[in-house]
Amino acid sequence: MAEIHGIKVKLFTLNSNPELAREISEYTKIPLAECTLSRFADGEVNINIAETVRGHSVFVVQPTSEPVNENYMELLIMIDALKRASAKSINVIMPYYGYSRQDRKAMPRQPISAKLVADLLTMAGATRVLSMDLHAGQIQGFFNIPIDNFEAAPIMVRYIKEKNIEDIVVVSPDHGGTTRARKFALNFNAPIAIIDKRRPKPNVAEVMNIIGEVDGKNCIIVDDIVDTAGTIIIAANALKAAGAKDVYVVCTHPLLSGDAADRIQKSEITELIATNSIRLPEGKRVPKIRQLSIAKIIGQGILNIIEDKPISDLFEYNPLNKF
Repeated sequence: MAEIHGIKVKLFTLNSNPELAREISEYTKIPLAECTLSRFADGEVNINIAETVRGHSVFVVQPTSEPVNENYMELLIMIDALKRASAKSINVIMPYYGYSRQDRKAMPRQPISAKLVADLLTMAGATRVLSMDLHAGQIQGFFNIPIDNFEAAPIMVRYIKEKNIEDIVVVSPDHGGTTRARKFALNFNAPIAIIDKRRPKPNVAEVMNIIGEVDGKNCIIVDDIVDTAGTIIIAANALKAAGAKDVYVVCTHPLLSGDAADRIQKSEITELIATNSIRLPEGKRVPKIRQLSIAKIIGQGILNIIEDKPISDLFEYNPLNKF
């Protein structure tokens, strides 16, 4: 058991990303508590917490990436177990928020799954959620409990600055990501460009035009999620055709569904820089993909929350800090 300023704290991990949980544990010096997760014969989740959590501030690491539904059920059942065991607070560390792309009704008779998930987490007993680069900021308004939306930009900016890339243009892969790209570009005093595209159907994109000057520039495409990689690959092709030198991609959440990793490796993309918010299996860890750890920034956020300190300073790039 860890105790910080008289507050009893426990850190748990489920099956989604135990490597990240171990890194967070090393940084915070909060040992991982013992928890056994198994399945009944029909596949139902069974959780056994081997040590007391009564009166503890509990943190549970569980990004909800593939398999999304399995990971959500593990998390909901864990929250219920902790609530019934009289945990003082239940803080969900969910760097990747599954179902975040369904945050509004784009067409009639569609669900708003991001809101449904927020309700499920709250009703199960979560008292706080820690996420990172939510697909849409308004998801924070779906919760009636505190939610901290961490930003991966400081980690990405530091890595790119260390590469000493010159003649940078930051590229938004669509009109909706312009604000994200502009904020990222401020760290380099760089201009931005926008990929004007259309989506004839989900996970299919077509580039119509490039708004901005990219000829002779090193382009950095900034996005929050890379799923099938279709958008960034056609964007990289279009940028190269327009005279760009190297094309880098920065994303927080590398879903990389199907053969996305192999397609990136064979593409015009120089390097895809992502975080370890999602655990990549060995087969998807191709040379062009670089994962940067978010353990320190999440870990410091945990310590600040325990000590009632602000966490907003962690979201800004500072060459002097340790993130």
